[in-house]
Amino acid sequence: MKRNYLMLCCFLFTISVVAQKTPDILIDGNGVMRWSDTRREASFFGVNYTLPFAHAYRATGYLGVDRKAAIDRDVYHFARLGFNAYRIHVWDVELTDYKGNLIVTEHLDLLDYLIFRLKERNIHIVITAQTNFGNGYPEKNQPTGGFSYYYNKCDVHAKPEAIAAQEKYISSLVKHVNPYTGKAYKDDPFIVGFEINNEPCHAGSQGETCDYINRMLDALEKAGNRKPVFYNVSHNMQQIEAYYSTAIQGTTYQWYPAGLVAGQTRRGNFLPYVDNYKIPFSDVKGFDQKAKLVYEFDPADLMYSYMYPAMTRTFRSSGFQWITQFAYDPVDLARFNTEYQTHYLNLAYTPGKAISMKIAAEAAYQLPRNESYGAYPEDTVFGDFRVSYLQDLSELNTPKKFYYSNTTSTGPVNASQLESLAGCGQSPVVGYEGTGAYFMDKLENGFWRLEVMPDAVQVSDPFAKPSLKKEVVKIFWGTWDMALDLPDLGKAFTITGISDGNQYREETTDGVICSLQPGVYLLQRKGLVPAQKWEPGSIWNNIRLNEYVAPQKQTDQKAFVVSHLPAKTVDTAKPLVIEAFIAGAEKPDSVLIYTDKFFFWSEKNAGRKMEHVKSYLYRVVIPATELKEGSFKYNIVTSKGDGRQTFPAGTDGSPADWDYTGGSFWETKVAIPESAIVLFSVTDETSGIETFTIPEWSLTQRRIRENFSAGRKTLHLTFNSNDERPKFFLRKYIREDVENRQERLNKCIWLCLHLKKVPERLSVGFITTDGYTYSKLCPSPKNDIVRVPLAELRQTDTALLPNSYPVFLEKYFRPATAIPFRIGSIESIELSFEGKKGEAAEIETGSIWLE
Repeated sequence: MKRNYLMLCCFLFTISVVAQKTPDILIDGNGVMRWSDTRREASFFGVNYTLPFAHAYRATGYLGVDRKAAIDRDVYHFARLGFNAYRIHVWDVELTDYKGNLIVTEHLDLLDYLIFRLKERNIHIVITAQTNFGNGYPEKNQPTGGFSYYYNKCDVHAKPEAIAAQEKYISSLVKHVNPYTGKAYKDDPFIVGFEINNEPCHAGSQGETCDYINRMLDALEKAGNRKPVFYNVSHNMQQIEAYYSTAIQGTTYQWYPAGLVAGQTRRGNFLPYVDNYKIPFSDVKGFDQKAKLVYEFDPADLMYSYMYPAMTRTFRSSGFQWITQFAYDPVDLARFNTEYQTHYLNLAYTPGKAISMKIAAEAAYQLPRNESYGAYPEDTVFGDFRVSYLQDLSELNTPKKFYYSNTTSTGPVNASQLESLAGCGQSPVVGYEGTGAYFMDKLENGFWRLEVMPDAVQVSDPFAKPSLKKEVVKIFWGTWDMALDLPDLGKAFTITGISDGNQYREETTDGVICSLQPGVYLLQRKGLVPAQKWEPGSIWNNIRLNEYVAPQKQTDQKAFVVSHLPAKTVDTAKPLVIEAFIAGAEKPDSVLIYTDKFFFWSEKNAGRKMEHVKSYLYRVVIPATELKEGSFKYNIVTSKGDGRQTFPAGTDGSPADWDYTGGSFWETKVAIPESAIVLFSVTDETSGIETFTIPEWSLTQRRIRENFSAGRKTLHLTFNSNDERPKFFLRKYIREDVENRQERLNKCIWLCLHLKKVPERLSVGFITTDGYTYSKLCPSPKNDIVRVPLAELRQTDTALLPNSYPVFLEKYFRPATAIPFRIGSIESIELSFEGKKGEAAEIETGSIWLE
């Protein structure tokens, strides 16, 4: 322990010396951020992270977490993911009184400490001085006495007394001396600059907006600030000219291409959504003289790992030099995702997304500004990078670096020259069944560092209503073999565990590391004498070799989690394949399927065994002879020793017990092969259909109506919008409704709709896995039934719904490449029609099906 402490001190001293030599960032007359010493362009990529404030601060307290130790853990992961940038909007309500005086609170102390730790890892910082709203979300606001609580979001930038409080506060903030670094914020070279406030509201005139910004700039200058000052220009479009007429040096933007707070995981191909980031006011005087920063971005409500590099590509094509995601979840809270339910990112809990972020960081550093890579789908390959929706994959592949966010068949371009590898899943050079991320880094020829994260298994929807009582992802310290095929390492090498408590030491002659547990290892080619002495505490880049951060190992040896999505429908002529991810501290002794027809006293309906396939995946095939028209209901029973658990309820016991009282089942509809494929039927929950409006929002009323004579329910929707020429949409994700009925799908020639009320010029069609839309105007109904020939669907623009932020971005993706319609690739159904400003628009629909 003493030796490790001394090594850590040396590490911190080394980093502090580097920090003293760190140059500042300057912005030239063309709006380009440059290093002050070399005048070379700068490029930054990283995250927002809010543990010092608001809910993250309180939640770590609820859990009894040491907050500074928590910061240490997360900042290590930032370094591991290759980030060099951090942005935070400071909750001024937790640092000020009602007059704007800066108060030294625990929140400020934690921010100081965080900045200190970020500097050690060579991570730069942009501080947004104010949020000007409460500290509650997702809880209630906590009264603090800060000045922002006395004004609404717009008044805080207009009321003279509020502006005076902000002048006092922002001056004190930049002059504040960080006790951990010994430097005032305004003098710290690792602090790139300051954004005045987060997403301001300016409801007054442009002159008033200019006056406000200029007063803040004057206050900063009088405080001695010489760093660049940034301002948000992606809100309040009526104020654009005012922003650019001030002396701000940089402008800030956000991007949420799939909207926010869906309340559920969104699915589909969102690559068309991030094809471009067109700024409609780029011709405003002064635009080209201001640096461009992305203060927040995220493909919210998505668990895919293909989006981050694609967004970064587009940002770089649009000239951005600072790109920070919102928001990284602290590792001590990430199992719940309570901080911002619409965002979810953490190395341990979302490993594929985290590796995608590491790839995106490399894209930010490697891709030149303002370079074009064509239009989607051409731009799915850009430079050394590739993204794929169907494979849910991001890749970086250079002679020295090979990173992938999911299992890939791609091989490295030159395996013999590799120096860095990071991934999830398997590749031609790594065979591994664990679900966590791993990193391999070449320290010198024949000598590598391997870091393996534990396994992450999703157990509920991360984007549903959050609670600290509900885990959304569980961590398991699984033990798996890892097969390596790296020419520099060879097949014969030693493996030595160096993370705390890791006593592993083995030799291999076939390149397979057996029974590998999470941790850090040194791999040494057989016969190699290293050129330098590598110790567990040795410094390499911005980490110590034996550093390791992971959630604690689960201690409950009996409990299992079952992650399973039942098939929606299956034909009676086809077997039903049931797959589930089943995880626990140990493997179950057995996994059985029981149906709702099971009776414990009968020997004729014994449970059917699920076979272990790989990793945590189990599978069973139900023969077609056991499937009868109607439905197939079943549960899954895990056994370990004398213990039994029955899912989906997760209750103790088994249906084979005489006193078992559980009654919940998964269900798959069973249809005869020639029957229609139902895409939508009206239920009290409206079966997942969503409504949208372009340009932005509308007031939508829903009613379920009973048609007693026909025995059918219908959904009646009324739209109202104050926009000029609004367009209304109904959309439903249907991939799961058709994926087990491909033979029937390929024979379908009609899209049929039961419509009781048809708006003028109603279009109907599909969005495919390509992200393309194919539609047709509906013909007149006959007996309330509309029949649309599939052969007449035509490629059209894809509406980018839900609406993205900022609101000035394109509302449609307009394909440059023609792709023929393929019925087998349909993924969502869409109905759309136009409306009139201020007038109600109605549609009433029943079932929708293919035949």
